[in-house]
Amino acid sequence: MSTPVDAEQAWTDLQRIRVTQERVYDEVERGASGGPGSAYLTAALMWLFLAGQGLEPPLWGSLLALAGYLVLLGALGVSEHRRSRMRLHHSRYDGRSLAMFLGGATVTGATVVLSGRLVEPLAPLTAGLIQATVSAGVFLLFLGPATRWSVGALRTRGARRAAREEAAR
Repeated sequence: MSTPVDAEQAWTDLQRIRVTQERVYDEVERGASGGPGSAYLTAALMWLFLAGQGLEPPLWGSLLALAGYLVLLGALGVSEHRRSRMRLHHSRYDGRSLAMFLGGATVTGATVVLSGRLVEPLAPLTAGLIQATVSAGVFLLFLGPATRWSVGALRTRGARRAAREEAAR
């Protein structure tokens, strides 16, 4: 049992599907970026936390500040997750995303420790402000290129998958 196929109509249908697919990729990329607001807010929270630690509070004050910092970061993460317009499957986070997270944690942590050691001879308030500013700056400088590298273009992944499927036929 075979049905006649109009090649021109089939090509038009295929192009219509591909255009829709491109729009979906565009929307996913737009939604995944989230804009720079969350990065700046995260850097500001880091700056406030580190500047406060530069005042050398007692242990209970440091633990309270750490708990507040983690709660605010968690709230920011939940807020950003709920704000996204599209829900993506978790497989979008691959080895590159994990490498970016670990690399960012290493670079930012090393910057905090190194800048803390370099500013030790200064007065606590000045040292805390310098350490906080340098660490937040390194965080922001690392975040942009690392995010572009880790997420990559979804369109490229889709094109590669389509090419593999086409080759398999």
